[in-house]
Amino acid sequence: MEHTTPSPPLWLPTTRKEALRRGWEELDVVLFSGDAYVDHPSFGVAVVGRLIEAEGLRVAIVPQPDWHGDFRDFTKMGRPRLFFGISPGCMDSMVNKYTANRRLRSADAYSPNGRHDMRPEYPTLVYTRILKRLFPDAPVVLGGIEASLRRLTHYDYWQDCLKPSVLLESGADLLLYGMGEKNLPALCRLLANLPGDAPLDAAAFRRTLLAHPIPQTAIACPEQDIPGGMRPDDLVLHSHEECLRDKRCQAENFRHIEEESNRWHAQRLLQRTGDRYVVVEPPFPPLTTQELDRAFDLPYTRLPHPKYGGKVIPAYEMIRHSITMHRGCFGGCAFCTISAHQGKFISSRSQRSILREAEAITRMPDFKGCISDLGGPSANMYAMRGKDLNRCHHCKRPSCLHPAVCPNLDTDHGPLLAIYQAVDRLPGVRRSFVGSGIRYDLMLHPTGDAQVDERNQQFTTELIAHHVSGRLKVAPEHTEEHVLALMRKPSFALFHEFRRVFEEVNRRLGLHQQLIPYFISSHPGCRAEDMAALAVQTKRLNFQLEQVQDFTPTPMTVSTEAFYTGLHPYTLKPVFTAKTQQEKLAQRQFFFWYKPEERARIINELRRMGREDLVRALFPGRTPGEGGQRGRRR
Repeated sequence: MEHTTPSPPLWLPTTRKEALRRGWEELDVVLFSGDAYVDHPSFGVAVVGRLIEAEGLRVAIVPQPDWHGDFRDFTKMGRPRLFFGISPGCMDSMVNKYTANRRLRSADAYSPNGRHDMRPEYPTLVYTRILKRLFPDAPVVLGGIEASLRRLTHYDYWQDCLKPSVLLESGADLLLYGMGEKNLPALCRLLANLPGDAPLDAAAFRRTLLAHPIPQTAIACPEQDIPGGMRPDDLVLHSHEECLRDKRCQAENFRHIEEESNRWHAQRLLQRTGDRYVVVEPPFPPLTTQELDRAFDLPYTRLPHPKYGGKVIPAYEMIRHSITMHRGCFGGCAFCTISAHQGKFISSRSQRSILREAEAITRMPDFKGCISDLGGPSANMYAMRGKDLNRCHHCKRPSCLHPAVCPNLDTDHGPLLAIYQAVDRLPGVRRSFVGSGIRYDLMLHPTGDAQVDERNQQFTTELIAHHVSGRLKVAPEHTEEHVLALMRKPSFALFHEFRRVFEEVNRRLGLHQQLIPYFISSHPGCRAEDMAALAVQTKRLNFQLEQVQDFTPTPMTVSTEAFYTGLHPYTLKPVFTAKTQQEKLAQRQFFFWYKPEERARIINELRRMGREDLVRALFPGRTPGEGGQRGRRR
């Protein structure tokens, strides 16, 4: 029997000529992406395209179309038979384009050579409106993190206003929320089985989806068209108009939205805006290992499309030799959008799938023996789940770690340790690193099971000894307990404990590695006094902080709702938040107490608070009166 070498994978078409080379005169789906097209499982549009291709459909990608002028990029592929899809990018476009102080960023990591002008603000809105103008009868489907986090009424920090669902604002026909591995194939199968070969018009598309609703989707319709009508178990939120009138209504809504986003068996959400309802179907159950493997085992080239001709795409340079091992995060940090998009339940790849990807990396011509990241949203949640899944099926907690580690959570790091060791045994792999964030509270958590605790200690030692590339980044985020409670982060005492373990392992093995903590200023509940206390604590630990940022409100987080409404969504109690630039700068300056140019300002601010004790703690060698005159000259 003659054996043939399988053909190398092909990039999905990006031009009409590339489609014709495949013999495709008509396309079933055309995707528009705000990112450059990198055919790698870390790039959303590549995953979406490969999932559609795996359903036997003809799909093309138009990356970063020119939204100025004659819109030729939007017409060059023609009208697809089934739908246009919008994949705005791996990052929220506004976070991608602007800093927390609303200043334009100088580079876009997902564009060739880091160009910052390759995508518009809100590409979901811009691309959809252009397509609806050019092809008014063609269905448009939204996906990606930008749409996912805007599926209902939400606060927009950059315009400082409350906005309706992106479905209504854009005029799109359907929204897929989450990562797409289940709802997208379900949509493709539903549409592919419709009779006839003629292009599907938007009205017929909507009728089909209203008659056959798909989990983990959202659609807008008049009340009389709500699938199955209003049901007793529907959760009807305050209307958009009520939220505009009363911020308390928006805060109350968010608690329901977050809880239902993180439940195994969620309720359907309905919200009225004007004369229509946005209907959000409950999410699918978490992906099985086999389903997640399928998405990662699709025939990616793992390379940028040749159209870029050697231009550098910074985000690809960061992840080209990295491996994502799982989806989801049960940390539930108040400022984070991961669980809102991916869910809190962990879906993990099999060891076979992970090793297959690692072997593919070792065959890359530029591979020098180091895998840059074995990680995930939180690197050390691999294979973790509830010991009794029936309890998880009825749980509404948005976090499995706050206010304390759930007693039903299996925190055994043994499966992850086995992955590290299996990858490091592969021929060609010299080192594998962990570049994703880790939860040290998980590693230090006493389980009451001596064997599990021993494996977790072994994991901690192995991580520090073999998987840190000189600097290990962790995210305590703050030092003050009341701020950490609002962030849903563990006590800073655990950071002290982890630092002790980190330094002990380094000392024992003769290593000279650094622990790099992340911190946030201006988070709801944080005042300037709290930042001064943070400065004192980190000074005592001999840290001169580098990894710091101002809190950036992004849609669909507890912290953003507190920022906008002034209320905590779960207690409805008032929460102070620094909002003006002056208030934010007054907090941020404490990160940099060690810079001579900041000293006078910080001393003046501490004196204004009446905290001479903190002045002495930060600047023990100061002379009496220092700071006042220099501060006034500023």
